[in-house]
Amino acid sequence: MPEVVVAKPREGKFNKNAARRVRAAGKIPAVLYGAGHTAVAVEVDPKHISRILFSETGQNTIFDVEVGNEPAAKAMIVDWQREPINDRLIHIDLKRIALDKLLQVSVRVKLLGVPIGVKNSGGILDQVMREVELECLPADIPNHIDVDVTGLDMHDVLRVSDLPHSDKIKFLTAEDATIAHVVSIKEEVVAAPEGEAAVTPEAAAAAGAAPAEPEVAKKGKAEPEAATAKKADTGAKK
Repeated sequence: MPEVVVAKPREGKFNKNAARRVRAAGKIPAVLYGAGHTAVAVEVDPKHISRILFSETGQNTIFDVEVGNEPAAKAMIVDWQREPINDRLIHIDLKRIALDKLLQVSVRVKLLGVPIGVKNSGGILDQVMREVELECLPADIPNHIDVDVTGLDMHDVLRVSDLPHSDKIKFLTAEDATIAHVVSIKEEVVAAPEGEAAVTPEAAAAAGAAPAEPEVAKKGKAEPEAATAKKADTGAKK
């Protein structure tokens, strides 16, 4: 049985205060759009949405969305926002999809095994890219892409071209892009002026690093109508 998300149409004004009342009632303001339909402002259950996002298929989960008395439509979560302090979901974008239309999605790359360069030479496996962009039909979206890395020796590189390919999916990420490589562990000392203590590159980088901004917006870009509704819900300014 497919997952079913019940989306209740929102009534009244669509602004920051109205969205706050939706959240106070235990729901999340959302926008449903796509497939030639007008964007609709709705509210959904945050626990249900979180369960989908943390599932095996995550943001690529295809589910049925029910709005009022309308027939259920296939949809995906294409964008979401979290409150930066307590990490609560505060807004969701849902997009209707057609099962016979190609989609562009991000899929996780899962590395399997221990490289011989790690076992025999004391190297470390560095995964540079954890997701790749690909295009396929909704039914062909893989949960993740598995790749065996046991054959990687010291300084060997795993590229997109080395991932399993099929005629059902098209990789949009460049074929020569690095997914992972086996590197040696070497700590070089950065020269310091006379009379001062030398520091490692890691310490120097840490000292000059700026604090990271908390991530609020997630995947994707909203279509114009959905973006307008989101701005009203979140109080975003140009």
